[in-house]
Amino acid sequence: MKKIQWTMIILAVVSIGIITSYFTIFRIPDSATLIVNTKKNDFHKNSLQCYENPTAAVIDVDSKIDVLVWNIFKQSKNNWQQQLQQYSKHSQLALLQEVSMTEAFKTYTQQSAWFSSHVDAFRVFGTSTGVLTLSTVSPTRACAHIEYEPWIQLPKSGIYAEFKLSDGRKLVVVNLHSVNFTYGVKEYELQLLALAGALKKHQGPIIFAGDLNAWSLERISTIEKQLNEIGLIEVKFEPDNRKEFINGMALDYVFYRQLTVLNAQTPVTNASDHNPLKVTFGL
Repeated sequence: MKKIQWTMIILAVVSIGIITSYFTIFRIPDSATLIVNTKKNDFHKNSLQCYENPTAAVIDVDSKIDVLVWNIFKQSKNNWQQQLQQYSKHSQLALLQEVSMTEAFKTYTQQSAWFSSHVDAFRVFGTSTGVLTLSTVSPTRACAHIEYEPWIQLPKSGIYAEFKLSDGRKLVVVNLHSVNFTYGVKEYELQLLALAGALKKHQGPIIFAGDLNAWSLERISTIEKQLNEIGLIEVKFEPDNRKEFINGMALDYVFYRQLTVLNAQTPVTNASDHNPLKVTFGL
């Protein structure tokens, strides 16, 4: 009997230690929060989940938009900055996933004169981590969204943003890092529904992209069901060097509507565990 009691005590102590360590390492917000840098080196949290600037300039250049989509692997490789500068050199938009807002990354965005919108999904030892959208101009509106991983409870994040176009239309851009560790697709579908629901209200062009963790046929079917309903088309790459799951299914995607694909590439890099996606759209 005493042996059982001691076993229970040891298990309780170990469990408390694990839980304490978890909350020491990770800080999880109660709601989605957007952190923006307005090109004046003033990183700050928006008091709401959204940022607005109705006087923003148009984002396209000569009726074209160059877009980079890349899971940057928390900048854990030494050459991340060199490669990011190279791949985003002519881009108006850089949709990044797994961004760690280190001082080095903040300095990079400030020196590069990007406008940045970052979701404070969770913090690891005080450093914010989540998706981040870099743009050459401010969005007219940008909103943060998070969905919790059901097993580990760390949020995955997304950004819904609106930009002015030179032809008078409004471009909606979604940058998403999808829920990964699930049994079934309930939470995965909820995350897609939240963003796709907002897109249904928009009548103009759309870019929907990111690390969608589409590693099963069930997940692919969920994506197609939600995005096909609002008329989005998948960008095809040839050759296709996108990161694949062990079953050969691609994880990163770009979808679009009411735009023309002028060029699509997936260059190979060792600066992340994902290769970047580069797409040039015409209006």
